[in-house]
Amino acid sequence: MFPRKNLAASEVFKAARSNSLSGIGGVVCAVCVLAGAGAAALLKHPWPVFPAVLIGLYFLNAIKVANQWEKVAVLRLGRYLGLKGPGVFTIIPVVDQLSNYVDQRVRVTDVKAESTLTRDAVPVFVDAIVFWVVWNAEKCILEVQEFEEAISLSAQTALRESIGRHLLTEMLTDRESLGHELQKILDAKTNPWGVTVQSVEIRDVQIPQGLEDAMSREAQAQRERHARIILGTAETEISEKFAQASLMYKDNPIALHLRAMNMLYEAIKEKGSMVIVPSSAVETMGLGGMIGTTALSKLMEGGDGPKA
Repeated sequence: MFPRKNLAASEVFKAARSNSLSGIGGVVCAVCVLAGAGAAALLKHPWPVFPAVLIGLYFLNAIKVANQWEKVAVLRLGRYLGLKGPGVFTIIPVVDQLSNYVDQRVRVTDVKAESTLTRDAVPVFVDAIVFWVVWNAEKCILEVQEFEEAISLSAQTALRESIGRHLLTEMLTDRESLGHELQKILDAKTNPWGVTVQSVEIRDVQIPQGLEDAMSREAQAQRERHARIILGTAETEISEKFAQASLMYKDNPIALHLRAMNMLYEAIKEKGSMVIVPSSAVETMGLGGMIGTTALSKLMEGGDGPKA
């Protein structure tokens, strides 16, 4: 929810800012009082002090200063006179009244939507920030009361409505499109007030802990299913390759023997390896000579040699 206490504090500060006295006015007031005191000392009569004080108080309340990024409206006897600022300007005390100073820099408003239901009835907590700027201070002052609060409440309402139109998966995976949608909705509302919403960013989307655990388990199951599919596909491809190899070895026993001898050599070439080979395979494939040759070469190299 929007922090209304902060808004109230902001309004109090702006009111104090509008009624505050400027440093330049204070300097002019002091100069007038000193000049009156000097004149009274020269004339040896106190009467110059009184008009000097009155003139000093006039300039103290008449001279105002607006910062480079500020605009303020002047109301003369309740009627709009015009905008003033930035810089030094003067008003007629008592007759003229100043509105709140309007900051024309880019502003940021934090918007939250708690326990809002998505289109698939999932309660979510969404935290967003709105970037906006006052492009027409006259409209902003004259056509809307407390425009900052109006922008914040409009943003909160638009955020809740947008959440209700989207699925949870869309909000979690496509925050940028949700931000663009909110920006267009808010900009259409605030443009008549002299305010432009530049962008809306979704900072966080929180879901209940139980639903988060369930989604995590679902994602883990999906990954395991995908891994099993890949493994099964690999087994199918391997079996197809073995079937093709068996067709090639079927009518070519010499090629089969050479393949078997190569596999046996790869198995026994490491030191200290043990390979158990059936005697029928040794006799049919003539492996005895190869095993002896390999063992002899290992002994000559100083190794333990393979055991068969």
